Amino acid sequence: MGNDTHHSDERREGYTGTGAGAITPDGCAVEVWTRLPAGDAPEVIEAAVPPGARILELGCGVGRMTHPLVDRGFTVTAVDESAEMLARVREDVRTVRGPIERLDLGERFDVVLLASFLVHAGDPAVRQGLLETCRRHVAEDGCVLLQREGEDWHLNVPRESRIAGTDGLARILSTTPVGSGVNSVRAEYVFPDGTWTQTFLSRPLTTAAFEQALDEAGLRVESYLTEDRTWVRARPTG
Repeated sequence: MGNDTHHSDERREGYTGTGAGAITPDGCAVEVWTRLPAGDAPEVIEAAVPPGARILELGCGVGRMTHPLVDRGFTVTAVDESAEMLARVREDVRTVRGPIERLDLGERFDVVLLASFLVHAGDPAVRQGLLETCRRHVAEDGCVLLQREGEDWHLNVPRESRIAGTDGLARILSTTPVGSGVNSVRAEYVFPDGTWTQTFLSRPLTTAAFEQALDEAGLRVESYLTEDRTWVRARPTG
């Protein structure tokens, strides 16, 4: 149950990935994302929005958060630019394929979800496009939920963590400045049957810079939802 908007499968500049299986335009290995748990994200989202809300999920990937949200009674429209990612989303979910920063469905939703640190896009124009897509699709009395990087995300490197519920390790190997306030981040996912890497661009944002970017898109922070301030609820302004 899906439809395509205008899209391109070309790799985004500065984004690469290695390993078996499909690699998305931003360097993600589809196989890895099928293995990564949703963690506490569904609980954070459920606690922050009305029961049964209509959610527009931007950058849904393989449905890692989509499926738990649907199972909790939410109606989710799942958007991703990768056909290979969307192929893993359950058939009972409405999917839309296309670049998030250019999306215009002509609809409003109770909740717009921009997770996976997408707000830290290396290109400020892409980041602004993502936020404007959020604003364009959120109901006037709705909210936007965003996931941002932790304060020391680019400083506490290298680091590794066990991937919960699996026999895999996630490593952030390096963050390298490449100019204009952007870092090239190299990640590695190691499982007994294979290793995958992703290199991507990420722009660290202070709280003030993050809130300013939202303001420029017609959004304002209402509250930080978690103690580490990585999950945020915003509302439309004006």
